[in-house]
Amino acid sequence: MTNTPAIKLAASALQKTYGQRRAVTNVSLSLNPGEIVGILGPNGAGKSTTISILAGLAAADAGQVTLNGETVKTGAAEYRKHIGLVTQDIALFEELTARLNCEIFASLYGIQGRARSQRIAEVLAQVGLSERADDRVQNYSGGMKRRLNIAVALLHNPEVILLDEPTVGVDPQSRNAIFDQLEALRSSGKSILYSTHYMEEAERLCDRIVIMDHGQVIANDTVANLKARLPVSDLVDLELTGTLDSAQRASLEALGEFTVVDENNARLTASLKSLATELPILLEKIANTCATITHLSTRRAGLEALFLQLTGRQLRDEDDPAGGGGGPPVTSTENTRVRVV
Repeated sequence: MTNTPAIKLAASALQKTYGQRRAVTNVSLSLNPGEIVGILGPNGAGKSTTISILAGLAAADAGQVTLNGETVKTGAAEYRKHIGLVTQDIALFEELTARLNCEIFASLYGIQGRARSQRIAEVLAQVGLSERADDRVQNYSGGMKRRLNIAVALLHNPEVILLDEPTVGVDPQSRNAIFDQLEALRSSGKSILYSTHYMEEAERLCDRIVIMDHGQVIANDTVANLKARLPVSDLVDLELTGTLDSAQRASLEALGEFTVVDENNARLTASLKSLATELPILLEKIANTCATITHLSTRRAGLEALFLQLTGRQLRDEDDPAGGGGGPPVTSTENTRVRVV
């Protein structure tokens, strides 16, 4: 009897260059059955290129990919039968109904006859669109289009599902619906690779997280193990007001991530090992600069703090606000929020 390999899909030492730009360098990762692995990093980190290689849309310059323990050519038709791809851009015929979209994609996958009708009904029910199956996609909300985008990727019942930032531009209700669908797919044994630059999504969904920056993997572990690497346990966010001279600004810059908003307002985020013992000291140092605190909130350190520790910059440093379109807000679980008047 042949044992099923524990690892469903694996990439080893992938490299890809476009002109003079190295998009991915020595990227390795793996997916187990019934697991969601997140690729977390800012725009331009190499997440989409990695997924394109694994989906067979781009050829790696070096490295290898294995499926069920066997080395494969990702561009081969036989390999792609096992892969479901959900792209960041909506890949639908918007002038057609959801059902007709599914008909077209099912035909491309070679699904015919009664099996096709049955499978279309199944995936539309899976993403909660059965009652809107005969409406034109152009009349769908952004979240409904995203869910249909997932449905067409599931028509051929792939073993591995690759998702490239699938929640861009959707409302919170649709985002939660997508999360529920992915968790159900995980429970059914599917292997899922989920690309995002939102730590909230990664922390909620993923069993393991691969953190990428500038085309390289800089961390690969469970959420719990990644958080255990943090040298701090709490973050303090402060809004400050007051006209500060250069020496006072330098004093504030030494306390954490200091940002000047305008001539009279600034923000400070400080990392603390112990909120109880270090917060009073921090407040005293701020008072010595003559800055006035107008707002203070605390939160537990998370993956964004780890990214800052590993790279020296914020997870969203490379984000394009104009192009990011409706992702989840930058939030964390806050323990305390104080507004000073």
